[in-house]
This record gives sequence, C-alpha cells and structure tokens, in this order.
Amino acid sequence: MPYLSKIALNPRRRAAAALLSSPHRLHAAILSGLAVQPVTERVLWRLERSTPHRAEVLVLTESRPSWAHLVDDAGWPGADGGAPLIADYTPLLDRITRGREFAFRLTANPVQSVPRPTRPSEQQAARLKEEANHGSRQRGFRVAHRTTAQQLQWLLKRSERHGFTIPDATTTPPAPGLHSEDQKLSAGPAVTIVSRDILRFHKRPDGPRVTLSTATFEGRLRVTDPDTLRASLLGGIGPAKGYGQGLLTLAPLRTSEDGHG
Repeated sequence: MPYLSKIALNPRRRAAAALLSSPHRLHAAILSGLAVQPVTERVLWRLERSTPHRAEVLVLTESRPSWAHLVDDAGWPGADGGAPLIADYTPLLDRITRGREFAFRLTANPVQSVPRPTRPSEQQAARLKEEANHGSRQRGFRVAHRTTAQQLQWLLKRSERHGFTIPDATTTPPAPGLHSEDQKLSAGPAVTIVSRDILRFHKRPDGPRVTLSTATFEGRLRVTDPDTLRASLLGGIGPAKGYGQGLLTLAPLRTSEDGHG
C-alpha cells in the first residue's frame, strides 16, 4: 500500500540546513524512515520551499514510514503544525479514470541524450577520459535542457507515454461583442514552469560535483491511460529520482466558483 507523506523542516536548525543544502544527504535521511533496510522499494520525494522559514518534503513510499528522526533533528517536535502527515495513497489512485482532468505539479530533471557533451561536467569529463584510454564507447551522455522552451517541450513530448495529455488552456475573449459569450481562445498548453534551479552538490567530500538542472511544472492534465498514469505516479518521471526529481502529484481542479480560473 503506497503512502504519501508531508514533513515540515525548520531551515533555522543546523541539521535541517545541512539536509536542505544537499539532495544526497536528504535522500539518505528519507531512506532512514523506512523499517526494512537496505531499502529496495521505490521512494520518490520532492522538496517544497514556499517561504524562507519553512520547508516541506513530500515523500511517496510503498510501505508506511516513520519520520520521528526528521522531526526531532530538523523539524518542530511537539509544535502545532510540526507533526508529519502520512496518508494512504490508494484513494487517489482509484479516482484516476480515462478522460478525467487533474491539476498537477512536477519537479523534474529535463535532459536529452547526446553522443558527446559540448561542455562536459566533471563526471562526464572523467568518463570521456576513461573511454579514450580504453578505446571504448558506451552509451550517450545526459545533457540538461536549460531553456524554459526546451523544458516545456521535454514534458509535452513525454506526457502520452506516461498516461496523460496536457490540454490547451483557454481564455475568454477580452472584447465582448467580437465573439460569442461562450467562445474560447486557445492560450497554448495548460502548463507553466513556476520555478527553475541548478543544484550543485557532492556525494562524497572527495568525489566529483553533481550538477542538476531542475524545473517545476504546474498545470492541468487529462488522463488517457489510467494504468500507465498510476505507474508514473508510483515510479516517477525522468532521471535523478534519488535527488528529489520526478514525483508527480495530482489535485482536484479548482473551479471558477471557487474564485480561481
């Protein structure tokens, strides 16, 4: 049975600051919340930092976790709003049906595969040197998409294989009388990039630096294949899942009656 958790962290605490500065350390702390070690199940997570004074980590696990260590070391133990939330994910999975629409949020690492990077990272440079020394050539290199247009296209091209499409957004014509009242104008795909970042960290103090280019997408999706979308929710989208990338979350669509478009 999958579970979706939300853990609040206090960025002003030393342990929290250390975790928030390194996806590698935060991933290790998250895995420590699972009783069966070593962890073999798929674990997805995403860091949400809406304010400088509070950070939240969303975590999707296959087994029920315990986050007492994170709360005690890096959260607000005993405070109102400090307790982690752990919810059964099955009801959401059961609501996924063909043609239904949801609001969605996804932080991902949009990349492409190229034969040789033009500006290799430390890890890529080391691999190129090793291949040259041995006269061998392996798989292609993952290179980040860096522009918003490239990142949006990356998601749009992959949506069908993950069980959904992103429909066109619509907007009411601004000039009454030129169009009928119920006529809509296309405003492009109903998705936008709300934040972008470049993460740089080391797995080990003496190891090469890891660099990830990330994008957070928000928008509206329409279910085309319920089983495939469920698999994408549980398995993630794109690479670097161990570093907080790939967790797709859904929410009911807000209606105009709620005061939202």
